[in-house]
Amino acid sequence: MADPTLNGKNALVTGAANGIGFAIARLLAERGARVVLNDVDLDAARAAAASIGPRHLAIQADVANEDEVGRMVDEAATVFGGVDILVNNAGVGDGAVPTLAQSLAVFERTLAIHVNGTFLVSKAVAARMAQNGGGSIVNLGSIAGQVGVPVRTAYSVAKAGVAMMTRVLACEWAGLGIRVNAVAPGYVRTRLVAKLIADGRLDPARIRARTPLGRMAEPEEIARVVAFLASHEASYVTGAVVPVDGGYAAFGGPFDASGEFSPYDHGKAPESSESRLSAEGAPRPVATDGQRA
Repeated sequence: MADPTLNGKNALVTGAANGIGFAIARLLAERGARVVLNDVDLDAARAAAASIGPRHLAIQADVANEDEVGRMVDEAATVFGGVDILVNNAGVGDGAVPTLAQSLAVFERTLAIHVNGTFLVSKAVAARMAQNGGGSIVNLGSIAGQVGVPVRTAYSVAKAGVAMMTRVLACEWAGLGIRVNAVAPGYVRTRLVAKLIADGRLDPARIRARTPLGRMAEPEEIARVVAFLASHEASYVTGAVVPVDGGYAAFGGPFDASGEFSPYDHGKAPESSESRLSAEGAPRPVATDGQRA
């Protein structure tokens, strides 16, 4: 059923041909928005747009290229009459290699897509949003921009930059009627992640153990939070970086977060030292009614 808060809205989602971006585009469409699906792969973007309905549009552009961004935004505004919702989702990995082995070219390209891309597309869209009375921008951050993740230097720096840009733009553009927020996903079960698992480069058991909710997210779970932030339901939310990570970034305990290998399994309180000693045949006095026996 279409969400009435998105009926008649026009959305632009970058990096929307697959994964989280496609899940976002599909959900915005289901809730009544017309969607421009951007990707560097035009054929994939067209197939994705066609799969969610005839009202939607695919546009090829590299978000790190200012001229291509300008062309994309002009085309989207011309066809749809404006952009009310922007989701900056386009991104690339950094190879997950040790920092001492990371090349400057990969480092710079990672920042160019995530940071420069978010900057360029937001700037181009915001100018039009301001003329039309405002809108909503939602950026894709990551837990990698919130906590230290070894061998993800470029990606982590890029996502931290996206989080700070979100806060700065929210403060600067509030007077223009533009809300700017971000989501910070944890590990999400996309095709890319599935391939990393299949190749033995990612251990899902370790992720489950490190995550309080004990599992990875599905792309649709990220999309639902993005749709909320994009809608009028979040009309008083701006400058927020919302973790959608199953509690990953919040956890700091010296044991497995999910409880799978700890005494906190399924919310059970850990056994006290006194009860353990009693069970081992060495009972100790316990307090009764506030008095020591």
